[in-house]
Amino acid sequence: VQLQASGGGLVQPGGSLRLSCAASGSIAGINLMGWYRQVPGKERELVARIGSGGFTVYADSVKGRFTISRDNAKNTVYLQMSRLRPEDTAVYFCNAVRPGSASWGQGTQVTVSS
Repeated sequence: VQLQASGGGLVQPGGSLRLSCAASGSIAGINLMGWYRQVPGKERELVARIGSGGFTVYADSVKGRFTISRDNAKNTVYLQMSRLRPEDTAVYFCNAVRPGSASWGQGTQVTVSS
């Protein structure tokens, strides 16, 4: 599975961004898709994930501000980020899980700063 992420950038605190991640290649059987983030010196952490049936999980720090969604017809997962905070600054990675394998996108930088 190849994952192509887009949508990162610089935004002011309180602003919004939408990340997109399109899957291609061996996409059959993908059940979980999600977003993780990482800052230098820290481990990569889960932001949100969504199952093929629409079940979602969010990190406590983003609940109520971020929304993950999925377009199965387009094999694309989205992360709508609102009320962004400086501590949301990180490289965001999309992830896709199918039986026996997990794939990662290349990462997209999100910077929240005034």
